[in-house]
Amino acid sequence: MASTASEEPEPVYSGMPAEDLGTEGWHKPWSGTNGGSCVEVKRLHDGSVAFRQSRDPGGPALVYTRDEMVSFLEGAKAGQADFLVA
Repeated sequence: MASTASEEPEPVYSGMPAEDLGTEGWHKPWSGTNGGSCVEVKRLHDGSVAFRQSRDPGGPALVYTRDEMVSFLEGAKAGQADFLVA
């Protein structure tokens, strides 16, 4: 059945195929000297954020709420994730 403008957008969930979120709006905020392998992010209609691996854009997308992202970013800025790369 075709979607109409009055219908609610399809729900998003973690582990969904990233291609289900479309090709537009993905950004690479953390690109570096790693040969193009990086994380891509996309803000979704409900304010949540989707992550995907740039070398597998059709793979899974992990979706986090705005509050989860705020907690993660604040913790990372405070050094709470430094053990991941030590």
